[in-house]
Amino acid sequence: MAQSSARLAEQLDPAITVLLTVECQQGVVGRESALPELAAAARASGALSNIARLVAAAHESGVQVMHAVAERRPDGRGANSNARLFRAASRLPVQQHSGSAAVRIAEPIEVADEDLVVRRLHGLSPVAGTDVDALLRNLGCRTLIVSGVSANVAIPNAVFDAVNLGYTVVVPGDAVAGVPAEYTPAMIRHTLALVSTVTTTDEVLGCWKRPRSVTRG
Repeated sequence: MAQSSARLAEQLDPAITVLLTVECQQGVVGRESALPELAAAARASGALSNIARLVAAAHESGVQVMHAVAERRPDGRGANSNARLFRAASRLPVQQHSGSAAVRIAEPIEVADEDLVVRRLHGLSPVAGTDVDALLRNLGCRTLIVSGVSANVAIPNAVFDAVNLGYTVVVPGDAVAGVPAEYTPAMIRHTLALVSTVTTTDEVLGCWKRPRSVTRG
């Protein structure tokens, strides 16, 4: 156990770690979500509050925070329509329109000036086809912590894409939500655990108890 903790602490060195929040936006996990079942799961499970804890600790420890936001132009230009999920999303009563309240980061997560926000207009992945990889490399990132929603689609996309790009991925399982609620731990255990280090929010915070001074290029 001690060896495992030491390995996790090494992986989560603030100098090489970036915390990614996925689609933690008002229109997805907020009080007026387009996906109320998912929003309810994110809050009831404690995932949203744990993400807020991770973000706050990252700010204190010098760990770069990056927020991946999914949005859509009001005219739909450039958006996918090649899957049932996209077509259903286009008909939802709350739209993730660029510049709207729906694409702002949801409470209780606090966004700092130094945070990076990466917005995408297409696809399912917060990583592939976005600026995330280039930004991570410029930051000297080796370990990516993936948190947010949903365990059904965006989270596994982010994890697999990051692993394929050569990053070490850490997943705090209690900072991820999906629907139905029982699907999330099963997906993490049987899928994400094969390619990432699965841990908890408390274990991540424990690795950052003694923050060190970090300088990023």
